[in-house]
Amino acid sequence: MTASSCDLLIVGAGPAGMAAAIEARAAGQSVIVADEGDAPGGQIYRNAADSPLADARLLGDDYLAGRALVERFVQSGARHLARCVVWQVAFEDGIVAMLTRSAGGSTTGSEGGGTLEVKASALLIATGAQERPWPVRGWTLPGVMGVGAAQTLVKSAGLAPSQDAVLAGSGPLLWLFASQLIRAGRGVRAIVDTTPRQAWKHALPHAVPALRAADYLLKGMRMMRAVSRAGIPVYRGVADFSIEGTAQAERVRFRDDRNAAHVIETPLVLLHQGVIPSTQLARSLGCAHEWDTRSACWRPRTDAWGRSSVDMVWIAGDGAGIGGANAAAHAGTLAALDIARRLDAIDDAAKDARSRPALRALSRHLAVRPLLDALYTPPDALRRPADDVVVCRCEEVTAGEIRRIAALGCQGPNQMKAFSRCGMGPCQGRWCGMTVGELIAQVQARSVEDIGYYRIRAPIKPVTVEQLAESIALDEDFSRGDFPS
Repeated sequence: MTASSCDLLIVGAGPAGMAAAIEARAAGQSVIVADEGDAPGGQIYRNAADSPLADARLLGDDYLAGRALVERFVQSGARHLARCVVWQVAFEDGIVAMLTRSAGGSTTGSEGGGTLEVKASALLIATGAQERPWPVRGWTLPGVMGVGAAQTLVKSAGLAPSQDAVLAGSGPLLWLFASQLIRAGRGVRAIVDTTPRQAWKHALPHAVPALRAADYLLKGMRMMRAVSRAGIPVYRGVADFSIEGTAQAERVRFRDDRNAAHVIETPLVLLHQGVIPSTQLARSLGCAHEWDTRSACWRPRTDAWGRSSVDMVWIAGDGAGIGGANAAAHAGTLAALDIARRLDAIDDAAKDARSRPALRALSRHLAVRPLLDALYTPPDALRRPADDVVVCRCEEVTAGEIRRIAALGCQGPNQMKAFSRCGMGPCQGRWCGMTVGELIAQVQARSVEDIGYYRIRAPIKPVTVEQLAESIALDEDFSRGDFPS
C-alpha cells in the first residue's frame, strides 16, 4: 500500500501515452504512466521491443517501427507502472487515482504489487480502442474470438491460429492479420467479408482527400494482394452470417453477394467489425460524449489538443476517436504540450513551435479516416442482431429481451440494466452497451444519442475486497498526512 504524486498521470502506454510521456518529460514534468500490459507499447506495439517471435518482421514494418518509440519512452525518465489497473479516479484537491498493481509489474524498478494511490495535477487518458462487439448467432461458443485477440496472442506468446480458422467481418485489421499469418506460413481457411458492395459508392467522394495518406491505401492493396496470391477463398458482400455448433464452434453459415448459400466447417472463427474508442474511464469522470454517425460509435468530446469537458482531463489517441497508431502518437504529443502550457512548464511560444510538426502530421494521417469510415462502418443490420442472439454475454440477455423491454417504454440503458441486469457483469457494459443503445433506438424510433449510454461508476475494472480495503486504509493515511513517499 503506497502513495505517489506527479505532475501528469497517463493511463495507457500505447502510442499516444508513450509520445505524451516523452514530450512531458522534455518539458521537465514528473510523469507516471499506468498500463495493464507487461511492457510499454499498447495493443499495436505489444512486445515490439522484445518479441517472442523468432522473426518479428513477420508482423510488418509498421509493428517494428514501434521499437523506436518504445525505446524513447523507456529513456524519457517517465515512471512506468506495468500490469497496473486504474479502477477509480476522483477529484479531491487535484486528481486522485486508485491503481492496483500486480507483483513485478514495473519496468522502471523492482516495485511489488498492491494498491497505489496517485495524486496528479493533470490526467491524460490514453486507453486506446477496443474491438467493436459483433453479436451474431453462436458468438458465445468456445472457438470464437476476436481477430484483435488472436493477434494479441501472436504478439504476446507467438501463438498463431491453425489454418482451419475462418476470419469473418470487415475492416483493415481483417486483411492485416491474414497477411501476417501468410508471412508466418499459416494462412487461413477463408475470409468472409461482410463489407456491403454499395459501401464503395459511399466511400468514393472521400477518395481524393484520402490521397494525402496514399501510403495507407497502398498498404491495404498489398495486404489484399497477398491474400489473393495465397489462394485463400474470399466471400464478399456476406449477409446472414451465423456460427453453429453444440459444445464449440463447428461451422459457419452465410450468403454471399450473389445470394448463394455457403457452409464452411471450422473449429475456430475470428470475428472483427472494426474498432471503437474505449470510453469507460472517461465516462466515469463525467466527460461529455457524442455519437459519431460516420463511424457509428460513441466518442469523447474533445478539442484539437485533446481537452475533454472536464477540467484538467485530456484524452488522446484512439480513445478520443479512431485514427491509428501514427495519428495517436501525434495526438499524444499535442495533448502533452497543452498540459505543459496549462501547468506553466512551457510558454505559448514554445507550445506553438513544438506543436506545428505534430499538427501537420496528424492532419495527414487522419486524411484517410473518412474513406475508411464510409467503407468499413458496419450497416445497421450487422449492429442490431436478431431476437435470439445473446447481446449481454455476462448476464446472457438476448436482443429479443432487450427489444421487449424497450417496447414497454424503457427509456435507456440504465433503466434496461435495472430491468434485465444487462450490463451488470464483469465487463460493465463494454460488450453490450453500444448494442443495447442501438436496439432501444430501433424499437422506439429515436436517435442513439438521445438514448444515451450506461452510467459508469467505480470500480472501472474488477477489484478484490482486499484491494478495496487497502484503498480505504490508504485514504485514511492521506487524510492524516501520513503516507509513504
